[in-house]
Amino acid sequence: MDGCRSTGQGEDLAQLRVRQSDPNNLCERALKKAILTHKNAMFYKTSNGAIVGDLFMSLIHTCELNGVNSFRYQTELRRHSSDGKPTRADWMPWNYGETLARMNSQAAA
Repeated sequence: MDGCRSTGQGEDLAQLRVRQSDPNNLCERALKKAILTHKNAMFYKTSNGAIVGDLFMSLIHTCELNGVNSFRYQTELRRHSSDGKPTRADWMPWNYGETLARMNSQAAA
């Protein structure tokens, strides 16, 4: 009698829809970032300004996807930009925390 039950699983239809839409929500959020960047790019004065703006939006979004505070990440990049020749891989958003910890332990020793 209950039309809100899935076949044999005992789940409500609403729960089934939410579970199935989770990957779509991730894709939709990523597309919203791209659309927002595109809308903002229309107001840059130069094409170089648009390239720089896209670079920062890409960095910010990558930080969000990796659970990193984008402001702190960019601050640390700027602060350590003159520290020898760091490898690029060490300063990616998903690695920079380990790099900072390693640098701090070397400075303390």
